[in-house]
Amino acid sequence: MWEWQFIMSLAAFAATMTGTPGPNNIMVTASGANFGYWRTMPHMMGIGFGLVSMIVLVAAGLGVIFSQLPFLHDLLRWAGSAYLLYLAWKIASARSAIRAAQQDSQPMTFWAAAMFQYVNPKAWMMSVTAISTFTVAGELYWQSAMLVAGIFFLICFPSVSIWASFGTLIGRWLHSTKARRVFNTVMGALTAGCVVMIW
Repeated sequence: MWEWQFIMSLAAFAATMTGTPGPNNIMVTASGANFGYWRTMPHMMGIGFGLVSMIVLVAAGLGVIFSQLPFLHDLLRWAGSAYLLYLAWKIASARSAIRAAQQDSQPMTFWAAAMFQYVNPKAWMMSVTAISTFTVAGELYWQSAMLVAGIFFLICFPSVSIWASFGTLIGRWLHSTKARRVFNTVMGALTAGCVVMIW
């Protein structure tokens, strides 16, 4: 039913949106370095679930609300900026996984990662653009919307998984507490820098 070219275009868009640097990928890289790949898995799955749920909500008409109430964009930017700065501080001050057994440091949970998407302006931009660009009007609307959601979920997990794997690899080279502290500080600064993309 769906042309191969259409699916490939959608997959390429999803890969570009979920695979390029942004808050999610920076955070899973830091998590991979500090906690390892498998402990970062709930974080990665939460990103995919949150993004897909947003796409479905936008398809159901939530995007119209944003167009009718422009002040919500400003509210989202402020909320997203504040939460990103909080997460940046958490990353910068994170303890290494080596010390996690004695300390209270924990990777982001599935639900926290899923809910973060709702204050992540990049996720909103992806969802609105995907639905407005790749859905078709008429009887096939919901089929096309579900195709968009499905492709994004299939592409999102491998994308964030690569970043988490990269972080895990880096973590194997960070043998000293000082090296991990420097790494976490840099990743925290990069996360804070994502606020620039919001504004």
